[in-house]
Amino acid sequence: MNQPKQKVRTAIEPTRAENYPEWYQSVLKAADLAEHSPVRGCMVIKPWGYGIWENIQQILDKKFKETGHQNAYFPLFIPLSFLEKEAQHVEGFAKECAVVTHHRLEKNKEGKLVPAGELEEPLVVRPTSEMIIGHSFSKWIDSYRDLPLLINQWANIVRWEMRTRMFLRTAEFLWQEGHTAHATAEEAKIETMRMLEIYSEFCHNNLAIPVICGEKTAHERFPGAVATYTIEAMMQDRKALQAGTSHFLGQNFSKSSDIQFNNEQGEREYAWTTSWGTTTRLIGAMVMTHSDDDGLVLPPRVAASQLVIIPFLQKEETKEAVLSYCETLAAELGKANYNGAPLKVIVDKRDVRSGEKSWGWIKKGIPLRIEIGMREIESGELSLLRRDRPHKEKTQIAKDQLGIRIPTILQEIQDHLLEKATAYRKQYTVRIDSIEEFNKFFAADEQGGFALCHWNEDPVHEKKVQEDLNVTIRCIPFDMPEEKGRCIFTGEPSSRRVIFAKAY
Repeated sequence: MNQPKQKVRTAIEPTRAENYPEWYQSVLKAADLAEHSPVRGCMVIKPWGYGIWENIQQILDKKFKETGHQNAYFPLFIPLSFLEKEAQHVEGFAKECAVVTHHRLEKNKEGKLVPAGELEEPLVVRPTSEMIIGHSFSKWIDSYRDLPLLINQWANIVRWEMRTRMFLRTAEFLWQEGHTAHATAEEAKIETMRMLEIYSEFCHNNLAIPVICGEKTAHERFPGAVATYTIEAMMQDRKALQAGTSHFLGQNFSKSSDIQFNNEQGEREYAWTTSWGTTTRLIGAMVMTHSDDDGLVLPPRVAASQLVIIPFLQKEETKEAVLSYCETLAAELGKANYNGAPLKVIVDKRDVRSGEKSWGWIKKGIPLRIEIGMREIESGELSLLRRDRPHKEKTQIAKDQLGIRIPTILQEIQDHLLEKATAYRKQYTVRIDSIEEFNKFFAADEQGGFALCHWNEDPVHEKKVQEDLNVTIRCIPFDMPEEKGRCIFTGEPSSRRVIFAKAY
């Protein structure tokens, strides 16, 4: 008689296969990345999670400055009249806006604080900054000599989301938003594509997330933009996640904000503008792309720390010697370099069991662990454990070789995570040429993935599959060669395939 197969015990429950949304929340909690705040839909980003965001900021900020952009800061509050200047823009964000209507609190008869001092004009809490930055641009730009104007800001954003999930969709989140003005449409288009490429390279090289670059359809376009370009990634539940966008705004916002300049002929004309941004959603994307049923898995290039040294401190008589050895080793390894920066090393000196320490760091996703007791000190051979491999698999390395070997191993982990994610996306990307196949692929009992389909560019069918199956066109990919075919909805001729998927 066959015995029922025992479930493999994992650090995270439920597993990805059992309940992916609950698994995701459990990973965030176990890794100590963030927690829910008292304000509905908002989160507290804890030090381990914020350390990742700081690394993302530093890497991207360096890239922005290398391409001529300067940082500035603009107000959190935007006069309502500013948003009303661009009709499509205000319509696109109206339902998500938080609005300030009063400027002080007073106690009522019951002793409770109530709003008082109504504002002459309501203020919208920044959902995006095109209009408030456009107001400044209209003052800063007067001549073609003032162009191009290349500005970025690191800020918070408020969009009153009804259904929230930490790092993916919250009422308040952190981001950067770039805003530029140019003398010609061609210059603005080049800027739009340049920034999209920076996002794509960042995701590949630093987050180890393979992304697809493409253009959004008119239905999915940023409100008020002429064209929106996106990077799309596949998560482990095979849903798509929009990881960053870059918008060619044409002269729409220039006309709304009166951004004009004298050209070389002395004629007055409107500037051509762009905007582009990415957010703390990148952390959610990284979690869902790489993590497993034992917790978070971090790419070394953005990990808050890359290596933890775990001292075995069970015996009181050897505790001081082991700790001293670990501190000395951490100082030595901190002199090694990985990816152009000093290695980030932690010594876990907490007075808890070694096994508990190890599992804590496994769940936090730190790329490398070194476990040290008197036996390792005496032998000079140290046990190195990689987060991208089974948790009991060890590599023995001589102490004097660690500074040489660790940077190489970290890059192996970085490359392995990208290769694994790329293979996964390839496995679940399919070409579909009939509506029957399409419906089956995205049926409720199927996992789905990325479906490459012909479409005749009719928004009616685009909206219908969103309503019926919760499937959207993620993008019209750049790297998809022209290919004659027939729209799976109408049978009409089509010259290219687009990517359909369920998405966050």
